[in-house]
Amino acid sequence: MSLMDHKARSERGQALQVEVCAEVVAAATTPFEESLRDFVYAEVWSRPGLDRRARYLVSLAGAVLAGADAELVEGYARGALKGGHLSLRELREAALHLAVYGGWSRGRQLDRAVTAAAGALGLPAADCPAIRGEDWDPEARTREGMAEFTSVMTFPGGPSATPYLEAINNFVFGEMWQRYDGLDQRSRRWITLVGVCESSTETPIKSHIHAAMASGNCKPDEMQEFVLQYGIHAGWPKASIVQSVVIEMSRKVADGLPWNG
Repeated sequence: MSLMDHKARSERGQALQVEVCAEVVAAATTPFEESLRDFVYAEVWSRPGLDRRARYLVSLAGAVLAGADAELVEGYARGALKGGHLSLRELREAALHLAVYGGWSRGRQLDRAVTAAAGALGLPAADCPAIRGEDWDPEARTREGMAEFTSVMTFPGGPSATPYLEAINNFVFGEMWQRYDGLDQRSRRWITLVGVCESSTETPIKSHIHAAMASGNCKPDEMQEFVLQYGIHAGWPKASIVQSVVIEMSRKVADGLPWNG
């Protein structure tokens, strides 16, 4: 049996922490700081099962929704920009997407962190098209939104029978989800998954985890890695619930069954 070199693990964690947050990191002086370096960065962020771009998106959304301090969120944004894993325009879109699935107050936190990170790196403002830059036909927008819902969720949605459902069809899927020039569908999945998992609500968690795999955006093995990355900010109790759903929905997708079938 081979043993892990504790010194090598610490060195790897220190290097990854510096790389991920694009900042100078002081030496660990507490058990918490050691665990952050030696487990979160050395062991989780170094895993090959999920690409770095996805880990950033999960961590940005997870940190904001967990109420992390602005310094950590800004560090993630700075690292993603400096490493070329996400562009400034993509991070602006990520803030918009998080606003829908985590609330506009949370989206504002991410947007401000992105602004601070871009300023620290001396980046010019991103070219972000208006959400709706032209007049529209309300009925056409509803039809487009319902079609986009089916594409994203892999099953048809319902009519706009209430103000909330109208907003789902018209804004969430009729406008925001269709901004793929700014952020692709797979990337939007990771933000959405964090948002619905944080909701602790059974139907959104199950339906979105199923859709992530049924659409082909996320592979079952990647979803297992998502649970681990998500747990870093959400904590193991919440992650344990998500883990059970991922196992259940992976089986259903493999058997060609709907999320609620």
